[in-house]
Amino acid sequence: MNEAARIKQASYHLYTFTASKLISTFGSSVYAFGISLYVLALTGSAASFAINLICSILPRSLLAPFAGYTADKYSKKTIVVLSQVVSMLSVAGLLIYSLLNGLSLTAIYTTTALLSISSMFTGVTFSSSIANLIDPDRIQRAMGFNQSAISIAAIGGPVVGGMLFGFVSMNVFLMIQVSAYAIAVLLESTMNFKLYTVRAERAVSEATKTMLTEMKEGFSYLKSNRVITVIVTVAIGINFFFSSMMIGLPFIAVQQLNVKATHFGMIEAMIAVGMLAASIYFSISKEVRFPLLFAKRGILGMSVLLAGMAIPLIVGMSYGVMVVYFLLLMLTFGMTNVFVNTPIGVMMQKDVDEEYRGRVFGILESMAMAMMPLGYLLFGLLYDVVPAEYVVGASSFCLIVLTGYLMRPSVLKEAHPELQKNLSNQPEPL
Repeated sequence: MNEAARIKQASYHLYTFTASKLISTFGSSVYAFGISLYVLALTGSAASFAINLICSILPRSLLAPFAGYTADKYSKKTIVVLSQVVSMLSVAGLLIYSLLNGLSLTAIYTTTALLSISSMFTGVTFSSSIANLIDPDRIQRAMGFNQSAISIAAIGGPVVGGMLFGFVSMNVFLMIQVSAYAIAVLLESTMNFKLYTVRAERAVSEATKTMLTEMKEGFSYLKSNRVITVIVTVAIGINFFFSSMMIGLPFIAVQQLNVKATHFGMIEAMIAVGMLAASIYFSISKEVRFPLLFAKRGILGMSVLLAGMAIPLIVGMSYGVMVVYFLLLMLTFGMTNVFVNTPIGVMMQKDVDEEYRGRVFGILESMAMAMMPLGYLLFGLLYDVVPAEYVVGASSFCLIVLTGYLMRPSVLKEAHPELQKNLSNQPEPL
């Protein structure tokens, strides 16, 4: 295939990938919102809701390294299509079960776990495939489009889900999800996951390696690459310390400052709005010149915004000013979130060797996800015994220290040798 034909195919991938991501993610968002409300309405128990959340998070944390290994060893297209089919069949099975027996918590928990596993295989494999699907000059645009699809789903899913929940049965929610997965499968089956591959055919000795050996090689590769190790470690720290925001935002706004539920919903929605705005920016802008330095500044900005959650607790504000403050704070937080994730994502697509990319993304997914329930538990306990302003302040300070140490000038110079001359003297233009 000549270069012009490859560019044309890559353009098709760019929009097909975005469309399939938007459709499947939007359907998942509607489903997740409807199932959450259904579980709460059925049981009236926060514990039942928490169990469903655990069924969503725990399988991802445990099996993500295996998904990465699978993505590196077998056909990426086959894995993506099969995992989407499994997702579709899981929801279809729940729909059939509901029609025959009515919904039960056991059936919901089982489906949630199956969806978590199948969607994790899809996500890890797609993450490791972007550089194979899209030409190098448009990887940042692809990452921007991908994040835009997620943001639109995050904004629109609960809105559509809330509207449907009051008027239709849970079976309609399930039908929407099945339809979304079916369309995604059709789109993804037309994509060429080897369009920009540079990987040679596996030698016989390589093909006969055991799964455990190849997974160990993934960890060894990660440890041997200092910059990628730093990125993974920082991602773990971000997920852990920003659990204090996920727990603290509703606790501070609703419990301590008595923000009305409707206004709090708007505040949470502003995170997705900010992410969408930043994603659009990255989809049309030039590629970031020094992504690790750019991400460092973004993380430090997010750390300051985290501490900013405590300001209304310290400084007296009228109700209207307080709501506007939180709206702007979460809007900015959503934007800085993308300012961190997108440049780092582009950097990993280009810098991680193709034969290890699945395993590296799998390890990242596993370790980052594992920090979330630990963070939820720890910060949930802390908010009950320590003033909230101290919790977010300490979390912000710890994240700043962690970022400053892990992303110190020597690491930045290793990632971007061009910074050698002037990083210590003045900020380098991005």
